[in-house]
Amino acid sequence: MSAPALETVEVEPSLAADSTVILLHGLGADGHDFEPVARELSLEPRQAVRWVFPHAPVRPVTLNAGQRMRAWYDIVGLDRRAPEDEAGLRASAAAVRALVAREGQRGIPAGRVVLAGFSQGGALALFTALREPERLAGVVALSSYLPLPSRLAAEANPANAAVSVFMGHGSHDPVVAPALGEGSRDTLRAHGYDVEWHSYPMPHSVSAEEVDDLRGFLQRVLPARG
Repeated sequence: MSAPALETVEVEPSLAADSTVILLHGLGADGHDFEPVARELSLEPRQAVRWVFPHAPVRPVTLNAGQRMRAWYDIVGLDRRAPEDEAGLRASAAAVRALVAREGQRGIPAGRVVLAGFSQGGALALFTALREPERLAGVVALSSYLPLPSRLAAEANPANAAVSVFMGHGSHDPVVAPALGEGSRDTLRAHGYDVEWHSYPMPHSVSAEEVDDLRGFLQRVLPARG
């Protein structure tokens, strides 16, 4: 299953971009949802980060009674017993990999690209980054989980075996249960991944404390040049 090229919202730095964060929105949102984060992070201009916010395709979502909305893949249920939309995951992962390749064509190598996402977008960021054949700067999954965990050992690409992973989760999250995020963290660590884990006293959202921690992560994995 293939996917068309994704439409994106982009925020350029004041200096010529030398790194990129591709941030994937959650279920039912769109690329504009996390635009304010680019401002709230207040990264120093020397980091010269280009922000790319793709729009997911519109599709029916089983969990929401078949309503059509922007979604990276179909969701039947948010627990490990529910079947997962493998075809949808793989199609969206291919579309995100195309965005990474496009950054390379614009002069930003994969080693200066961070894949990030919130909720369903974070799940896709993890799924894609760990299979990416070129080493990325990092991967960020906020209020999220690892899809198809049983496939990880067979499908993970050695190029990103040592990629830095940031995971943040609300301890009161009623949508993606904290246990699902914690289990994903444990699975990744069991496979040898370097996971920076943060828990926050919040629901299914992003807090100022999480933004501060994310800023520190991005400063480490995308250090300013010059």
